[in-house]
Amino acid sequence: MTGDVPLSEGDVNVSPARAAWRASLSAKARAALDEDERYFLRQSLSTPCLTEIARAEGAWLTDIDGRRILDFHGNSVHQLGHGHPKVVEAIRREMATLPFCTRRYANPTATALARRLVETAPAGLDKVLLAPSGSAAISMALKLARYATGRHKTLSFWDSFHGANLDAIGVGGESLFRRGLGPMTPGAEHLPPLDLARRFFGDDRPFDRLADFIDYALDVQGDVAALIAEPLRWTTVAPPSADFWPRVHASCAKHGTLLVFDEIPSGLARPGAMYACERLGATPDILVIGKGLGGGIMPLAAIIARAELDCAPEAALGHYTHEKSPVASAAALATLAAIEDEGLIVRARELERRGLARLAGLQAKHKRIAEVRVFGAYFGVEIGGPDAAAYADRLMYACLARGLSFKVGGARVVTLCPPLTIGFDDFDLAFDTLGSAMSDLGE
Repeated sequence: MTGDVPLSEGDVNVSPARAAWRASLSAKARAALDEDERYFLRQSLSTPCLTEIARAEGAWLTDIDGRRILDFHGNSVHQLGHGHPKVVEAIRREMATLPFCTRRYANPTATALARRLVETAPAGLDKVLLAPSGSAAISMALKLARYATGRHKTLSFWDSFHGANLDAIGVGGESLFRRGLGPMTPGAEHLPPLDLARRFFGDDRPFDRLADFIDYALDVQGDVAALIAEPLRWTTVAPPSADFWPRVHASCAKHGTLLVFDEIPSGLARPGAMYACERLGATPDILVIGKGLGGGIMPLAAIIARAELDCAPEAALGHYTHEKSPVASAAALATLAAIEDEGLIVRARELERRGLARLAGLQAKHKRIAEVRVFGAYFGVEIGGPDAAAYADRLMYACLARGLSFKVGGARVVTLCPPLTIGFDDFDLAFDTLGSAMSDLGE
């Protein structure tokens, strides 16, 4: 933290609570972490790590000491839980027949995935490119916007996260990923944070005022290629008002700017729709997806764009070695099939209702909870008080000690991200654990 501004979209690993956590580990676990740190470059948010994981299955992790951890973090990749059998089997089958295909050849699995992605996407998004990571997909979207518009400027939001590659952090807005690195992407302009609209525009229709500001920024600049945004700030579970994105979409169309939605963490059934934009009233020109697309096993991302943006046949928008990976594509096809066959969009809505009821009960009991927010099967608990960030940090480690893992976003928002396949007993256990930890903290 710098003042009240969070440096990162997640919990960092340099707090006093992290030091105390490490001291509490077994000698076996500490030795494993020492070995990890010996060979990996240290960096905030990962190395040094929490502990060593030996197994992942369904909603559960098992650490090196055999302790089970309910995974409500999952880096947002585990819509199907860990190791979904349909995905594992699809990967095995593809590895036995077509383990790799260079991008100069077509392969039927990648083509089938592209067709299926178009079928799942909002109407009007008809062309696909695959990529081996979310950051790479963001890079492709930025390149495509430049080619399609003949412009290079972008608008995006401070505090946003679009990946950790240098061009992605140039349009992203998180301090931890930008500080000390010098000049960023040329032409990357930033807007006030989406989830802090009230802070900057007041309580009287803050999102209307932010939409007005965006229209003004597009007008006065006159040459913005793309407005790139998370349709809601994912790590604080903060959607804008219902009419915000339709207004912004109209402004982009008026000024010749492409609207790019980064749904890398938010898409694929978790929002109670296939994509979050379907609940927020606007279809982007380019939709970027990833994380859970590979079933939580294979790294895979994609952009899905309007057909008229297929305008750069002589350019290399991606050109990644594993761009059309048949094995990753097989995993993605199995993931999309499981979402449909197991009714996971409906399931996300069921979890949304159940989780909201549980959080309302916790809020009534614990004064530290300033606000609860829900968007599909994703839950945010904003911690209040002058030392909210420190309390949220203590709460995270108290829950980890009880076998519940989650992310802290924006320094003070506990975010609970369960698999959509989770059983209700395990789902309720997470909220019981959170309540128990808060009671034991005595605040």
